[in-house]
Amino acid sequence: MSKKNEKDIQQNPEQEDINEMAPEQEDIEQVTSKQKKKPKREKKNFTRPESKKATSIAKKLLHQLVAKKWGAYLAADFFMFLALTFGWMLCVEMEILDTFEFNRHRWFSAKGGMSELTYKIASGDDVLLRADAYPAFIFIISVVVIALFFQLMNTIFSHYAEYKKIRKTLKPLDDLALKADEISKLTFDDEKYHLIEDAITQINPEDEKALSLGDSDLMGIEQAMNNLIKRMHDTYNQQARFVNDASHELRTPIAVIEGYANMLDRWGKEDEEVLTESIAAIKNESAHMKYLVEQLLFLARGDTGKNVMKYDDMSLNDMMREIYEESLMIDEEHQYRFVGADENIHINGDISMLKQAVRILVDNAAKYTEKGDEIKLSVGRNEEGRPYLQVQDSGIGMAENDVQHMFERFYRADKARTRQGTGLGLSISKWIVDKHKGHFEILSRTELGTRIRIVL
Repeated sequence: MSKKNEKDIQQNPEQEDINEMAPEQEDIEQVTSKQKKKPKREKKNFTRPESKKATSIAKKLLHQLVAKKWGAYLAADFFMFLALTFGWMLCVEMEILDTFEFNRHRWFSAKGGMSELTYKIASGDDVLLRADAYPAFIFIISVVVIALFFQLMNTIFSHYAEYKKIRKTLKPLDDLALKADEISKLTFDDEKYHLIEDAITQINPEDEKALSLGDSDLMGIEQAMNNLIKRMHDTYNQQARFVNDASHELRTPIAVIEGYANMLDRWGKEDEEVLTESIAAIKNESAHMKYLVEQLLFLARGDTGKNVMKYDDMSLNDMMREIYEESLMIDEEHQYRFVGADENIHINGDISMLKQAVRILVDNAAKYTEKGDEIKLSVGRNEEGRPYLQVQDSGIGMAENDVQHMFERFYRADKARTRQGTGLGLSISKWIVDKHKGHFEILSRTELGTRIRIVL
């Protein structure tokens, strides 16, 4: 070592240690650099497994397509070889023998090799024909080879286009798989879980305000929860309205019965007129309340699936005629007319349930039709050939807004509120028709009348 270098080391005793540590520092920097790059590679590979899988599926489908195509090609070439061979045999035989007979013995022989290939025809022990078949064989093989060449070229040139078409077809599935993979690996921290939990605990069935989580990562969950909350609100409002209406309908007969019972307690014991009036009113309100409760129970059993339907072959003409005859006996205040179909229409249905549905329509028609006016019952087929039952009256009719709500439970139009009824009949009728896969067609005009058709 030179004196100058020794002097430098003596003046900078730490420099030697730094120089000795430099290689180690370089190694550390290299390791750190590799460690920094490694996550980047993993991130790149992390987003592509489904894409690679889709590529593998596309290649497998392409191979299957090529194999299927070449199976068809080879079969076609084989039949072409047989057809050309048979055609040559037929031409040779017709040219030399002028006739073609199936019972002749035919064979090929090549004792000296393929260059001496001979086609022979014999009848009994006599050889009728010997023909050199080698040129024809070379020609036929050449045709088949040329066909194979063009088939190979077609496969090569269409390979990329077919692969691209398969990848395009699989792209939506590939994107879906990638998105599903991203969702499955998406993790929420505790704060997001607490946010969702707090939002759920604050839901009020009476509050129709939409839920807002305020987090872009939770947009899908927020939308699903809002849809669920909307259905909850609709169900809650429907249930609350049903309970309120049922309570109101039951409150009236109970109040009447209570009032007449109090009157009996005060004066009815000694006053025969009060006693008779009270008994008649109590019986009337009790019957009305019983009818209302039966209708409520019917709908409740229908909602829970406990109403049993008994389907059987039935005649709509006969059923409607029975209802017509019953209406003539029960209601003498209106004129009834029955119009049957030209044919005897049969369907598979529950006759007692359908009778109940039609009787509800007939009762409503009688309730809202003036005395002496006509109510028409009819059976037929519509333009589509589907059978229908129809009740038509000339009563007070309904406004368009009332028609839209007429099947809601306890709904009654303003003009109809003074008429006796529960507001449940049409709901029951609709439930029965729905169970028979049918629907209603309604035509109504105020002061002109209503036509309700049950299409089955």
